[in-house]
Amino acid sequence: MFDIIIIGAGPAGLTSALYALRANKRVLILEAKSYGGQIINAEKIENYPGIELISGFDFATNLYNQVKKLGGEIKYETVVRVEEDKTVITNNNKYQAKAVIIATGTGNRKLNIAKERDFIGKGISYCATCDGNFYKNKVVAVNGGGNTALEDAIYLANIASKVYLIHRREEFRGENTYLDEIKTKNNIELILNSIVISLNGKDKLESITIKDKNDKTQDIKVDGLFIAIGQEPKNEIFSNVVKINNYGYIESEDGVHTKTPGIYVAGDTKVKILRQLTTAVGDGSIAATVAIKEMKRRRKINV
Repeated sequence: MFDIIIIGAGPAGLTSALYALRANKRVLILEAKSYGGQIINAEKIENYPGIELISGFDFATNLYNQVKKLGGEIKYETVVRVEEDKTVITNNNKYQAKAVIIATGTGNRKLNIAKERDFIGKGISYCATCDGNFYKNKVVAVNGGGNTALEDAIYLANIASKVYLIHRREEFRGENTYLDEIKTKNNIELILNSIVISLNGKDKLESITIKDKNDKTQDIKVDGLFIAIGQEPKNEIFSNVVKINNYGYIESEDGVHTKTPGIYVAGDTKVKILRQLTTAVGDGSIAATVAIKEMKRRRKINV
């Protein structure tokens, strides 16, 4: 029996664990892939209060080490179901807790066009900092209009010979700071009001077909395409214990409680105004604090 089981080892989940461990609770963190979540792929973080500059990997590793130092237990297993009685079932085991915090974050949104899955690792990537070095002096494209896409284009411009930045709208959603830097890069070419409609090649990506707002198409030869069109949650497995909106995010009246007592939510996987590192760690600290207080309240009632 664990006091708290946390599903997800991103910033929200690890912060929840940090607060729970400091309250002397027995904590289990379940993570399907690796600690850190999406932030681990960020080349640099410059907007976290009190830290002028740090890489996403270093930030996540520091937080992970804090949790481990306090005795946090992390198991790399895939959660397949959560029961109302706080039983958590994974692909390997079954665990019981007094409280569960869902902090699974989000995953990369796909283009959902033919050959996308086939070309992953063969020209298709969702992480510029992970795979950018494979495209030294080559031609690449970035698809997206937010901060991630702009950051990816800037990062790749220092590696690749040419970077096409493709966005479906006339204006970008990203911060002006990144846009100003893009304007200084001679090897970044903007292609606006356009979408990628086809991935071409036999055994690997050789070119992409794009379509503009006037339905005019053109083929662009590229060695790689970095897809940065946003994130999406994967909350279907929790549908029996939480309420999920039409976009797949977990709903809660106050940002913490789900429809099931003792099951809480934190981080990017829930409905919220802003999905940033600062709000993720804030969510994690609040979820753990609320869970601990309500566990104490239930214990007093039972006594």
